[in-house]
Amino acid sequence: MVTNFEYLPRIADEQLRRRLAASGAVLVRGAKWCGKTSTSEQLARSVLRMQDPREYLQNIRLAEIEPTALLQGETPRLIDEWQMAPVLWDAVRYEVDRRHERGQFILTGSAVPANDAVMHTGTGRIARLTMRPMSLFESGDSTGELSLAGLFGDAISGSENYSEGVDASHDQGGASSVFGRCELTISDYAQLICRGGWPEAVARQRADRIYSDAGLPPYPSTDIPYDYLTAIIESDISRVDNVHRNPRNALALLRSLARNCAQQVKIPTISADMAGDGASVGDQTVSTYLNALRRIFVVEDATAWSPRMRSKTALRTAPTRYFVDPSLAAAALGAGPERLLGDLETMGFLFENLCIRDLRVYADAIGGEVLHFRDRNGLEADAIVQLRNGRWAGIEIKLGGEARIDDGAANLLRLVDRLDPRVRRPAFLMVLTGGAYAYRRDDGVIVAPIGYLGP
Repeated sequence: MVTNFEYLPRIADEQLRRRLAASGAVLVRGAKWCGKTSTSEQLARSVLRMQDPREYLQNIRLAEIEPTALLQGETPRLIDEWQMAPVLWDAVRYEVDRRHERGQFILTGSAVPANDAVMHTGTGRIARLTMRPMSLFESGDSTGELSLAGLFGDAISGSENYSEGVDASHDQGGASSVFGRCELTISDYAQLICRGGWPEAVARQRADRIYSDAGLPPYPSTDIPYDYLTAIIESDISRVDNVHRNPRNALALLRSLARNCAQQVKIPTISADMAGDGASVGDQTVSTYLNALRRIFVVEDATAWSPRMRSKTALRTAPTRYFVDPSLAAAALGAGPERLLGDLETMGFLFENLCIRDLRVYADAIGGEVLHFRDRNGLEADAIVQLRNGRWAGIEIKLGGEARIDDGAANLLRLVDRLDPRVRRPAFLMVLTGGAYAYRRDDGVIVAPIGYLGP
């Protein structure tokens, strides 16, 4: 099989470089196949591959007897899949203390080991960097002409006007002068959802001629999420903590999560939904399966944003369910691009998952996180991007249609209007779409295709 693809730059490249300059070691964590090792190799000067079958037994034995011997080599030294020998964590932490130098080690891991597998958290010695599958900007599918960082940097002057709905069409900086066109169509988004952001899938789509020149049959990029799904249910969900989990139940859970993608559903609802796939499991079992999926970075729920509100309306604090990549939801549903185009309601939820994935990648680069907001009266924001300094932005996600865009903008404006006056005003409000044009509405809300957004 041809796998000699050119490395595509990642947003995490600079994040890793900065963390190495500030810390003795960096843990790069995230779903397998998302590119952690390739990104780390760009800066590493020596590599220890714990999963190399030629040296696995020797490395495991050496880790038990003399773990520091595995840490010798040019720095930064990459220790790939360190969780195969959890003792290496404490060895790295000790070695960082002993050397008193920065940029010594890079650890990569696609699973979180048990809490009792390491003695020390590594605080102050080992920085953390979470990687996800590629955003549309990284895969070259988004122009990135509208920068999330730029919106936070330029939009402050106009942010006070959102709750009044004043005319913001005059030039007030980057957020108010938005205008552009995205060439992606709804058919393109269906393909991108099913392909996902897996570097191997992106590279195969970009380099089909390599297979042709090598005399190999084509390997559709949309098949990779199905391979990933099979690995999860048959192996990964059990190997993470050496607890056997029924593959049939694991598949039923993944299908339920896919059917409830981008929605706030509680565990009892998931348990009941799984029964339709022939799985008879209790709430506690579902919880353990979900925890295992989190530990291998397959699912990544969005937690609730809880601002001060003028009214006493209760906020809904249940997490919104997302996959780390929308292609896993599509694979769990057995859906390809054509099927999604025939069911736009389902595609809308998976499109939201795609947007959340990209927002997380872009927000991480500026020290932000992606939350959600919804109260019991239906007032909502699909995404709240909040920075460490307290600045925030409200975002609604709509696959298409002017009426849906109007609804999204109205929701965001109502949210701002109901905030307690002590809450900081938003840097900007935006409706992310699958449409063609980026522009700013008269009420100040930005409308932008996800294929036009970048870091």
